[in-house]
Amino acid sequence: MKNLLKLSPLFLFAVVALSSCGPKERSATTGWAYNDQEWGGFEKLDYQGQATGPNLVLIEGGTFTMGLTEQDVTYEWNNVPRRVTVSSFYMDETEVTNSAYREYLFWLDRVFGENYPDVWKNALPDTLVWREELAFNEPFVETYFRHPAYDDYPVVGVNWLQAGEYCNWRTDRTNEMILVEKGILNLNPEQRDADNFNTEAYLLGQYQGSVRKNLEDKSTGGERPVRFEDGILLPSYRLPTEAEWEYAALALIGNMESELHENITDRRLYPWDGNTVRYQRRDQYQGRILANFKKGDGDYMGMSGRLNDRAHITAPVRTSMPNDFGLYHMAGNVSEWVADIYRPMTSLALSDVDNQDLNSYRGNRFQTKVMEDGEIVEKDSLGRIQYRYVTDEEAANRENYRKGMVHDYRDGDEQSKSIYEYGVATLISNKSRVIKGGSWADRAYWLSPGARRFKEEDKSDRTIGFRCAMTRTGSPDVTSQKGGNEFNVKKSKVKRRYK
Repeated sequence: MKNLLKLSPLFLFAVVALSSCGPKERSATTGWAYNDQEWGGFEKLDYQGQATGPNLVLIEGGTFTMGLTEQDVTYEWNNVPRRVTVSSFYMDETEVTNSAYREYLFWLDRVFGENYPDVWKNALPDTLVWREELAFNEPFVETYFRHPAYDDYPVVGVNWLQAGEYCNWRTDRTNEMILVEKGILNLNPEQRDADNFNTEAYLLGQYQGSVRKNLEDKSTGGERPVRFEDGILLPSYRLPTEAEWEYAALALIGNMESELHENITDRRLYPWDGNTVRYQRRDQYQGRILANFKKGDGDYMGMSGRLNDRAHITAPVRTSMPNDFGLYHMAGNVSEWVADIYRPMTSLALSDVDNQDLNSYRGNRFQTKVMEDGEIVEKDSLGRIQYRYVTDEEAANRENYRKGMVHDYRDGDEQSKSIYEYGVATLISNKSRVIKGGSWADRAYWLSPGARRFKEEDKSDRTIGFRCAMTRTGSPDVTSQKGGNEFNVKKSKVKRRYK
């Protein structure tokens, strides 16, 4: 025992020396070398941070007062102010454009058009949303989505379900391009039907693609495909939650007293400072309208010779000044779909529930991969991994959630179902999705980030578009961001342009 005690310091010294000398990084807990086949080949990456995908802006999260900032003139009480925290995330700099959506349709037709034409047909926007019984808007039916004059205008006529499918497609195309640019896969425009790149299918080994050169496998000395643990592929594009959208729209970072304090100097009614919709600073932009909206009855763009917002309907997605996060048209132009199920009592239902003030969201319907004999089943005919919904029986024994679908949680469930009788006492259902932000056809009241309305998820409108978001993995602190932009897309910087 004495000999062992005497040897212990020497052993500890050897481990420390082993873990601190030489070119190879070693485990602080075992002393074993990382990334070395002779030492077992366990890989530890020098991870540089999440890359910023195309058109995305990194939004540093934080706490804010979510809810109405304007007077509740409609007396709906559907967004009572409450303090919440939003994790850092990424948000599209602009709304999704007609050109971007046509690229999506082109890909669907090329890949699925021959054997699964309904995939393309189901993704088509409803151009008939432009029709009006007592207005001559028929030209927009043919021109707005297809004509190159409207390429950079926000796509409309897309319902909530279609917007979600677009996000899924964008995830796969972006990750495929990452692998192509890193020299791992060859570019393959000949993909058809189930043989197309899907991020999950690739990571689970159900899609190989045209391999150019895989990564080195440190455990065998050979090659291997990219794994989730490599941190190379991006998380999914998705619709932002209502809390994320509202936080990004307010952009209160522009009113922070200094980087040394957490004080916000002023609240905001809109995505800019002040209580008007006009630019207030005394310079060449003074008096300029800051958003594309309806100023009054019959006034959509001002007088000839002085068009105040330069748009009779929508406007190109980078027309107005960006807010202090660098996001365009977070008020006006088009209202936008967000992920949440609509409930007017959401804020009250969540106010007394622990932990619901972090990343507040209503709309969870939990899923799990379809398994057979302990293995994930083969991808479907469109090349996607198959999922099923978690049943209430499966969730019953858990402590953190008890149901597979919680759309009605404390607001229409068994304890309060008398509140919601769809088609009898209300038009709100489990298909009602929140839309945020005023549009080109709305009055200024709806430009407030706290204002909220709803529409059925399978319906669309000429005033509703969308933009995508992405989860930020790792530290929420933007200053810790080491990763560059994978696509050399110009990053937006915070601009205090609305003072």
